[in-house]
Amino acid sequence: QFEHDLGRFPRVTGVAAGDRQAVDARLVGRMAGGDKAALAELYDRHASTMLAVGIRMLGDAREAEDLLHDVFLEAWQAAAQYDPARGSVSTWLLLRMRSRTLDRIRSAGRSRTVVTDDPLGAAPGAEQGSAQDLPADRLAVRRALDELPAEQRRVLELAYFGGLSSSEIA
Repeated sequence: QFEHDLGRFPRVTGVAAGDRQAVDARLVGRMAGGDKAALAELYDRHASTMLAVGIRMLGDAREAEDLLHDVFLEAWQAAAQYDPARGSVSTWLLLRMRSRTLDRIRSAGRSRTVVTDDPLGAAPGAEQGSAQDLPADRLAVRRALDELPAEQRRVLELAYFGGLSSSEIA
């Protein structure tokens, strides 16, 4: 039902990269007022990245998709509590996705490992694109990670995507 509802709303197009955060914040504000079209637009804007994180962490696309929908329903319910002073909407959503994914991993007693050398690369089913197509913040993070030695980059991957503690990483 959720995916069906998302498919019937019009989309905002032609948004400049510099306006993304402002548009996202307005969408969350509209969601707080009960606007389902705003939820649909926010889903379109962020679902592929969030899904990539979920797939990378869980190793299961179907489970990651289920979790993605749960996170968007949670965001819908918590939209009024979003505080732009604490971070961007994309950060708010990605942290929710990461947190719920780690909860799922822990509750299932799964092994926490990361099997990729490219933490910001596309997971299966995620959008592919050139570096110019990436949002500026994501591109900056990718470039910063590329400058790190492989061992240091791996530590960050294990901490963020694997949810491992410092002692587990050591």
